Amino acid sequence: MKRTYLAVGLVCALVACTAEIQRAPRELPPDPRFKTDILLIVAHPDDETVITPYLAKAIFDEHRRVSVIFGTRGNGGGNEAGNEQAESLGAVREIEAREALASFGVLHVWFLDGPDTPGQDVLRSLETWRHGEALAKTVRLVRLTRPEVIITWLPVYVAGENHGDHQASSVLATEAFDLAGDATAFPEQLAKPRDRLNDSNLLEGLHPWQPKKLYFYSDASHTDFLEGQGPRYDPSAISPAKRVSYARLAAEEMAYHLTQGDAGQLAAEALRNGDLKAFEKPLQLVFGKSLVASSRTGDVMEGITGKTVAYAPAPGYRPAEKKGVSIELGGPWSFYREFWRAHGIGHLEGLLKQPEVMISAGSKLHLPITIINATDAAQDVTLKFSVPDGWREEYGTAVYPVDAQGSYQVQAVIQSPAQAPRGWVQKDVVASAQARGTDAGSIHVKVLIGGGGLPQ
Repeated sequence: MKRTYLAVGLVCALVACTAEIQRAPRELPPDPRFKTDILLIVAHPDDETVITPYLAKAIFDEHRRVSVIFGTRGNGGGNEAGNEQAESLGAVREIEAREALASFGVLHVWFLDGPDTPGQDVLRSLETWRHGEALAKTVRLVRLTRPEVIITWLPVYVAGENHGDHQASSVLATEAFDLAGDATAFPEQLAKPRDRLNDSNLLEGLHPWQPKKLYFYSDASHTDFLEGQGPRYDPSAISPAKRVSYARLAAEEMAYHLTQGDAGQLAAEALRNGDLKAFEKPLQLVFGKSLVASSRTGDVMEGITGKTVAYAPAPGYRPAEKKGVSIELGGPWSFYREFWRAHGIGHLEGLLKQPEVMISAGSKLHLPITIINATDAAQDVTLKFSVPDGWREEYGTAVYPVDAQGSYQVQAVIQSPAQAPRGWVQKDVVASAQARGTDAGSIHVKVLIGGGGLPQ
C-alpha cells in the first residue's frame, strides 16, 4: 500500500511539473519576402542586359523570382546622357539599374560598394573591392535571398571579355556559392542574438544556405568556345505572357541605361527604328555546376524542385606538383588555374585551346610570366620572347637567377604597332625558357586587336 501511495505521489508531481512548463513559440523562419529563385551577381549597372532575354522568359512566363547584386555603381564609366561623372555618375547609374530592373518586376537589388576599376586584371579589381569585405557581403546576401540558382560572368580570361570587375564579380559569386552553406564561414552572420527584440549585439541570425546550380555567361568578342557548354535561348522567340519577343523586352530594359552609349542609347535607337537584330542573337550560357540532377545543356531551372540540398564543400586548393624548371603565365591566368580546381569547375580550363588577350592598336601588352625552379639547386634561366612583325619587346628577355625550390615573377612588356589592323594577329607572342642548355618550356599567347577604349 505504501508503494502505491508513493507511485501516485510521483505521478502527481510529474503532472504538476509538466503543467508548469510553458510551450516555446515557434522558431521564426527566414524572411520569406526575400526568397529568390535566381540570383544574378555582376559588376556594373547594365551588366544584366546581356542575359535579359532569359530573365524575361524566367520572370514573365515562368514566374521566377529574381534578385541582383552589383559589385559597383559604375562610377568609372562614361556618360552620354548628362554631365554627371565619378560618384555622381555612380548615383545616376544606380537609379538607371533600379528602374530598368523594376520594369521587369525585380525590386531586390543590392550594391557591394566596390569602386569601378577599369582594367584587365581580376586581381586588381579584387584588391580595390576589398575582396574579403565584398565576399562577406555577398555571402550574407546569398543567405538572405536563398537562391536556387546563381548566374554570373564567366571567370575565364577571354579576349574581349576580360574586364577585371566582371571577373571579380564571378569570383565572388563562385566563392559565395561554396561558402554560404558552410557554418564556419562568416559565422557571425549565423549566430542568433541573445535578445532578438531588445539586444542589438551585432549578431545577424541568418541561416546557412546551399544554392543548387551555378551558371556563367560572357560577351566575349568570339563565341565559338561557348557552343554546347550550357543552355541556349532564342531571344527572337515570343513571350506568351507579353506577346512580344524576348529581344524587344530586353531592348526595353536596356533603354533605361541612357548614360551608356553602347547600352541605353543603342537600345533606345533600336526601339525607335523597330530594328531589334542586335538583340536577337542566341544567348548561350555556360554550365558551372549543379547539386541536383541536371544536364549540361538543360534549362537553368532543370532539376529544381524546391527542396533544400545538403551543404556540398568545394574540393579546395591543392597545389599542383612541379618538377624541374618550367614557365607559366602568371597573374590572372595562374590564379584561375588554381581557382577552377579549388571550386570544382575545372572543366572551364578546357574552354580555350590556348591563352588569349585583346588590346587596342598602339597599346602595350603586359604578360606576367612565372619562372618556377622545383629543383634543389639554384638555376640561371634564360627567358626569350618572339613577337609578331612590327611589334617591339620593351622588357622580358634576360637571364633570371631563380633560387632552389623558388620562383621568379617577370612582367614582360611588348609594344604593339599603332597601325596594327583589327582582328587576330597572325603570329602568336611566344615566351620560351632554357635552363643549363635544356628547354624549360614555352608559352604561346593569341592576341586580338580591337577598337579603342579597351580596359587596360
